[in-house]
Amino acid sequence: MRKFPISSTVTQFASYFTKRNFSLFIVGGCVRDWVLHRDITDMDFATDATPLEVTSLFYKVIPTGIDHGTVTVLFKGEQFEVTTFRSDDEYLDNRRPKSVSFIGSIEEDLKRRDFTMNALAVNVISGELIDLHEGLIDIQKRLIRAIGDPETRFSEDALRMMRACRFASTLEFTIEENTLSAIKKLHSSLSTISGERIHIELFKILASRRPSIAFKIMDECGILALLFPELSIGKGVSQKGEHKADVLDHNLYALDNAPQSDVLIRLSALLHDIGKPVTKKIDEYGNVTFYDHEKASLKMAKELMLRIKCSNAEIHKVLHLIKHHMLHYTSDMSDAAIRRFIARVGIEHIDDLFALRIADGIATNGINKKEILVEFKKRIEKELLSQHAFSMKDLKVNGNDLIGIGIPKGPVIGLLLKELFETVLDDPSNNEKEKLLTIAERFYKLRVNLF
Repeated sequence: MRKFPISSTVTQFASYFTKRNFSLFIVGGCVRDWVLHRDITDMDFATDATPLEVTSLFYKVIPTGIDHGTVTVLFKGEQFEVTTFRSDDEYLDNRRPKSVSFIGSIEEDLKRRDFTMNALAVNVISGELIDLHEGLIDIQKRLIRAIGDPETRFSEDALRMMRACRFASTLEFTIEENTLSAIKKLHSSLSTISGERIHIELFKILASRRPSIAFKIMDECGILALLFPELSIGKGVSQKGEHKADVLDHNLYALDNAPQSDVLIRLSALLHDIGKPVTKKIDEYGNVTFYDHEKASLKMAKELMLRIKCSNAEIHKVLHLIKHHMLHYTSDMSDAAIRRFIARVGIEHIDDLFALRIADGIATNGINKKEILVEFKKRIEKELLSQHAFSMKDLKVNGNDLIGIGIPKGPVIGLLLKELFETVLDDPSNNEKEKLLTIAERFYKLRVNLF
């Protein structure tokens, strides 16, 4: 087998341990990824030295998780996260052990890890690969298997069940039968996990090549209905017309076809039609409608994102894309309509919205209808090159200018600026200070200052 790559810096780092007769191992996901020929982004280390002993070895040490045996060592411009071998006491909250005990054995330490593929270790000094739970065999089989009794592993930390689904999509592995059965049995304990931790796992799923793999497993196990009921209710809700899938699968197909490089576009794709089940109606002729489903999707998406503690910036972007995902273009649209679209959506969101629209279209009928969007994009680019006004701040006048011609302070200033902006969208040549002031004065006298 290949030898795990150990840099000179890591070798020097390890020497501080060996000089004091301590051992040091590279553990966890980075070893698994190396076996899979995946990029290694960071390394975690395990040792028989206690946190205080590790602290005594180095000049700069941060006690990042010292209660659970973890410290971060700053060494030669790099950060090394080091955890003392440990065994865990009884778990009381499906997440944290009642207490931890430091031990001197890497073998005992590996027993407490989640899945066999993550229980691999490399001796930093000798380069020896340690595999006590047939992790290499499971990796070869592309199998996610809990170490020991899966119910015990999931009772220790319920989030491990969602992690199993995440690994299924990021690695495109299958979950072993007994492990999957335990998830189905214990999935309800995920309700005790904080929104912040769910958020982290969800976003890692969204960044995988085919995130739908994880969502289909979560649906099968009951996790989807528990954590994301807004998505789950779309299962079995049929759509007519060009749609080939029910609402849930349509959202999942859109998700897979959204850009992998942007998890927020992907989250928008996942949630863009979740309002359809609650707005579905069948008229007297048997026609299926989902009127205002985008408004329902907005409300439901916001509730979901707040529940999993998304940031305000994340919520704003996702809701904005969902709000405008029903964009419609025809070749006979006027230039003014194009400018209004740019102003409504915002220049910074146009590319993201087009990416969402393409993903939505592929999910609808499997066809990427780029031609009409290419034409739309060219017309948008033409308008952008003209450097017309696409927001209120692009107007050649402001509130102080209006006050300067005798218009009183107050809400009327905002009203007039909006009217001027609409005027400029209709005819960009009006975006000159004197013209705008004349228009504002006339509008104020005829429409506002009536009494």
